[in-house]
Amino acid sequence: MAPAAFWKKLLCGSVIATGLVISLAWSALAQEKFATHPPLPAGYTSIKVFDREGRYVGRIPAEGRYWVSIDRIPQFLQNALIAVEDARYFEHSGIDIKGITRALVKDVMKGSMAEGGSTITQQLIKNKYLSGEKTIDRKLTEARMAMDFERKYSKKQILEMYFNEIYFGNGAWGIAQAARLYFDKTPDQLTHAECVLLAGVPKAPNRYNPRGETAQVKMRRNVVIGRMAELKLISPQEKQKLLSQPITSVKPGQAPYYLTHVRNKLVEKYGAYIIERGGLEVVTAMDLKLQNLAEKALEEGVKRISPELQGALLCLDPQTGDILAAVGGVDFKQSAYNRALFAKRQPGSAIKPLLFAAALEKGHRAADIWNDDPVSYRRGNNQIWQPQNYGQERHGQLTLRQALAHSNNIISVKLLEAVSAPYFADFAGNLGLNLKARNDLSLALGTEEVTLNELVAAYAPLANGGLQVQPRTIIRVYNRASKSWTQTPSVATPAMSPAAAFVTTQMLRDVLLYGTAKNLKKFGEQYHAAGKTGTTSDYRDAWFVGYTPQMVTGVWVGHDKPRPGGKGFTGGTVSAPIWERFMRAALAGRPPVDFTQPDTVVSLTIDPSTGMPATTGCPNTRNEFFILGTEPREYCQAHPGEALQELPPEWSPPVMEQEPLENGGQDAIQTIIDGTGTSTTIIGPGSNPRILNRTD
Repeated sequence: MAPAAFWKKLLCGSVIATGLVISLAWSALAQEKFATHPPLPAGYTSIKVFDREGRYVGRIPAEGRYWVSIDRIPQFLQNALIAVEDARYFEHSGIDIKGITRALVKDVMKGSMAEGGSTITQQLIKNKYLSGEKTIDRKLTEARMAMDFERKYSKKQILEMYFNEIYFGNGAWGIAQAARLYFDKTPDQLTHAECVLLAGVPKAPNRYNPRGETAQVKMRRNVVIGRMAELKLISPQEKQKLLSQPITSVKPGQAPYYLTHVRNKLVEKYGAYIIERGGLEVVTAMDLKLQNLAEKALEEGVKRISPELQGALLCLDPQTGDILAAVGGVDFKQSAYNRALFAKRQPGSAIKPLLFAAALEKGHRAADIWNDDPVSYRRGNNQIWQPQNYGQERHGQLTLRQALAHSNNIISVKLLEAVSAPYFADFAGNLGLNLKARNDLSLALGTEEVTLNELVAAYAPLANGGLQVQPRTIIRVYNRASKSWTQTPSVATPAMSPAAAFVTTQMLRDVLLYGTAKNLKKFGEQYHAAGKTGTTSDYRDAWFVGYTPQMVTGVWVGHDKPRPGGKGFTGGTVSAPIWERFMRAALAGRPPVDFTQPDTVVSLTIDPSTGMPATTGCPNTRNEFFILGTEPREYCQAHPGEALQELPPEWSPPVMEQEPLENGGQDAIQTIIDGTGTSTTIIGPGSNPRILNRTD
């Protein structure tokens, strides 16, 4: 700083020291209210969140600002703050001449305006009314306003305002928010060790707050303790006791994406006031171990590809609908938007398992032979649409099993045409997907946008035997005030037959063994798992949704503002490895569980080239599954020979003797017991019954 500038500052200081008379008209101050926020309610406790095993996840604190009267702020905290910030607080009239002189001397020695010499009153004025720039004009204005403030309010009133207006770091304004954020307490509940920590924060809130770097926080705290000892506010014994205390605070909550969603669900159920009222203990569906694994797998997996990408991962228990883990992005601090729950994107081929399941319900079979010869469709405005396979490949004749494994687009579109788009839209609707383009054959290629949460939930019936489960994040809530629990039951409704679910699952196992996710072959051989890749046009979105009987997990990777990821940006190469990394860790130590084959499914040895039951003359055979009543009744004619397996007795739906239920039986579930004692449960209208279960 130039010498002239220092002389100017010294001159200004002397003017202040001689008792500058305030003439500034300050109408804004005269009109303001003393307390600028509602009073802090007594007995507040934050909402505490736990995972399904009772492990602490984090808190949902009140977000509003509250005013704390001086009598509710511990005297020890008042003493600590005054000792370190303004020891002559009760002696000066808004400005401290000794403090200013000391600051000026240090500024001259350092050649900069490093020392402010500000009193508590001046700090309050600066934070409440002025900018933080270090200029002579600002300091003069601050000094004049401080002296006027001291004439208007008592010392205790000013101290009360200071505690309620000052910044304590990490978004905490005022002592109420600071005590809540760092210690989950109200100010009057703070210990002496916590008081000296908070008293050191205002000098540099981002550096000295209790969550800051431990060495710096400890150094500042020790300064506070030292000043209190110098001023005889604490004894030497108290000083040593305080110095020996560790630096502690309530840890920030884990699983921020999940925790934020729990907060939103509580507001949805109880209203916005519940966050401010607090007093709840929430047991969530989350498995904290799985949540941590999911966050790690997603962040590392996505950043390994490109730091510009985003992603999401969601894991669901198919038996209950419990969301075991949900990660809405790579880094919550950078973006709090939950892509797992709210981002709608085209699923691409990840929709195909649902289409093939619908086709099975219509009587189509995994062994049916289809071809992918080019086909064209006339659309509006005389446009012609010709679906293409990935890379414009042609495979010729394929079974539906092979077509699904290889994600054949042409056959998928032909299959949708065969079952009808409206039928598939209704079928998908039963699975929780709202497909609006009900007559568009491009539905087969996943052109309707869905969220990851919706798609994972739609896969759950494939894993659990046909039941559509409602995703659940909160299992139960305990109200500390009323000492009562509120339960959130698991909800499941029939969506497809167990037979269709099982056969589709067996088809999807091939995706991992030789299909579009063949890089997961080792995983598919080690675990009973099934899944499907999804890649949208121009490589904009990469999906993989896979499952075992214990859990369904989906991964999405892409850009927030959709743009091509480049050739090779596919579900199999991008999302499947992230899925595998998570699933291997999630299933480690768990006993393997296989999918249960229902009695309504029969297994036959077939010739895959014809899809018919094999003979001794067939050069290649494989095992195939059929929904009872859809199995072929003739042996392979292309390769004459002896039958390898006797065909099961021909099955036909039993005669329904019950009256149709409401709505004409559209959603009716009926159980029929025939003359042999066989019990068959059927869903749907009599013209197209689907077997849910069969027991002898």
